[in-house]
Amino acid sequence: MAVADRLVGIDLGTTKISAIIAEVDEEGEIQVVGVGNTQSRGMRRGVVVNIDKATEAIGVAINQAEQMAGIQVKDVYVGIAGDHIRSINSRGVIAVSRGHTISRSNVITQNDVDRVLEAARAVALPMDREVLHVLPQEFTVDDEGGIREPIGMTGLRLEADVHIITGAIASAQNIYRCIRNVGVNLRGLVLEPLASSYAVLSEDEKELGVALIDLGGGTTDIAVFYDGSIRHTSVIGLGGINVTRDIAMVQGVPIEQAERLKVTRGGIYPPLGDTTPIPVEGPAEGKIHKVDPTELNAIIRARMEEIFDMVQRELKRVDCLGLLASGLVITGGGSQLEGTTMLVEETFRKSARIGIPKGLQGLAETVHNPAFATGVGLILYGLKNTDEVALTGDDTAIFGKILKLFRGWFDGLIN
Repeated sequence: MAVADRLVGIDLGTTKISAIIAEVDEEGEIQVVGVGNTQSRGMRRGVVVNIDKATEAIGVAINQAEQMAGIQVKDVYVGIAGDHIRSINSRGVIAVSRGHTISRSNVITQNDVDRVLEAARAVALPMDREVLHVLPQEFTVDDEGGIREPIGMTGLRLEADVHIITGAIASAQNIYRCIRNVGVNLRGLVLEPLASSYAVLSEDEKELGVALIDLGGGTTDIAVFYDGSIRHTSVIGLGGINVTRDIAMVQGVPIEQAERLKVTRGGIYPPLGDTTPIPVEGPAEGKIHKVDPTELNAIIRARMEEIFDMVQRELKRVDCLGLLASGLVITGGGSQLEGTTMLVEETFRKSARIGIPKGLQGLAETVHNPAFATGVGLILYGLKNTDEVALTGDDTAIFGKILKLFRGWFDGLIN
């Protein structure tokens, strides 16, 4: 790849919107050249609720990154989340097509793989939902299962087990409109926990079994990997903003003060050091309110326990807890609360670690933080999916039916 090849990731969070610009050199090394980060507006629990405000915030983040990098952004990968996300596992079966010569008879080709994946994605969906990703888990050639790459093998029947991720058409449509309003092209719409997995999980962890828990501002995203492929994804509609609101309500302080308390003095377990009451400015001007550090952490722990209990119930529901030989990896801004890994280990009785983005050079220290896992993951996702074509308003689609369908809607809605 040439040095001029650029990748841009946009993380649309409930509390922050970040843009990361990276360049890829001929050796495949990724250099971060620009980072933009701004307070989120027009977003709620990972979903766009105000087109104008979200567009403005996205524009600010992109402009900051462009100024730092000294370049203009054209195409972007964008994360999508929200509790509208649903996932299912499906299977497709086809007869292997015969070649034109005897020597090529029943040899599996890329066309066969495409056909079996299309057969696997043929599931009944409500009219307001569409497929975002079809992720192969394994292939079976005749009766031989556990095959990762079937192309070139000989057989009569090809089967594919896939993980299908679906989302609400309206949510994806609103993201597209925001990106188009900013003046850039949408190259890929990627499920956020899938993107984060590119940045924080190792191949060994994916082989042995691991759960990625992305603690965002408005949602907690879950992705389970086993035997090298994704097995389950889901989104819980609780996140760090719920912790902040709990502090604000119980302590009677403004949201901004509650967030500052959480970030600078908050933790999950009782403080071991200074327990002197923390003075903060109350709602009334000039009035000082004192917060007990022990009580502050008790408030935080109650909500964090609820979130992890919900994650545990979800993993039990889909029978994935027994697959986690590598334990759990916690990432996202909420993972930075002191004591998070300890609480996860207590809850799940499995090992846990904080997932910090890796694989980048240049300004990598700027994004060497769990809060940037999705943004970095979008860059790495784009590097491995360079064949995706940006949606510019013509007949080309990113994800097949979903964006072909969107094109007609958008032209009518925006033009």
